[in-house]
Amino acid sequence: MPTVTIDGRRVTVREGAYVLEAARLAGARIPALCHHEAVEPIGACRLCVVDIWKPGWDADSFRLVASCLYPVEEGLVVHTATPRVMETRRVALDLLLARCPETPLVRDLAREYGIEETTYRKRENPDDCILCGLCTRICDKVGPAAISTQSRGVLREVAPPFFEAPPDCIGCGACAEVCPTGHIKVTEDGFTRTIWGKTFEMLRCPSCGRAYLTRAQAEWMAGRGMPVEPLCDSCKRRRTAEVAASLGRPR
Repeated sequence: MPTVTIDGRRVTVREGAYVLEAARLAGARIPALCHHEAVEPIGACRLCVVDIWKPGWDADSFRLVASCLYPVEEGLVVHTATPRVMETRRVALDLLLARCPETPLVRDLAREYGIEETTYRKRENPDDCILCGLCTRICDKVGPAAISTQSRGVLREVAPPFFEAPPDCIGCGACAEVCPTGHIKVTEDGFTRTIWGKTFEMLRCPSCGRAYLTRAQAEWMAGRGMPVEPLCDSCKRRRTAEVAASLGRPR
């Protein structure tokens, strides 16, 4: 397993790890709004930049890279808070603040880097979408691929096809779960779930009566040979605990 140096601290990480993982193991705090362990990284937000040096380079030769995308290797040296790293993050946050000037997550992070107001022109009719791509990537990974990015430039946004209720959406809510700003809204009333303008019937746990899965998702999973257990997560955990306890009882 490779050993790298993060801000003067040596850490050993697993093969195939990226610098962001190594840095966090070393205790470094690196912002990464487009990163989630459930999906492959894409380096969209550019906030996780760090300076790196590799054996064989000149002593003063450092390279700025996105830590979520750069794989670790033996002898790598990483600096997570050099002046140019901090300035690069400030520029990225300044631009994010222009796109999402009222988003609490963006405003709080910008303040940490000394930015109270953006120096760029604020977007008209802003929302909380930072274009991190987590929602579209998790939707693709789950399978339906019901949403995607639309348009280009300042008009770019995440939306279902033709900006209508997506026919392929199964109401699983994975996109809302990974959204870092809470932009994707999900409403439930115990019997239905509504997301992306589409309303789904909810299945209820036969043990506790809690709504836990949309019928569309259950049918989608069954159609692909995936097991659908008719219990909510809480009841499954309770049942597992009961089975484990019973196995330890003397007969």
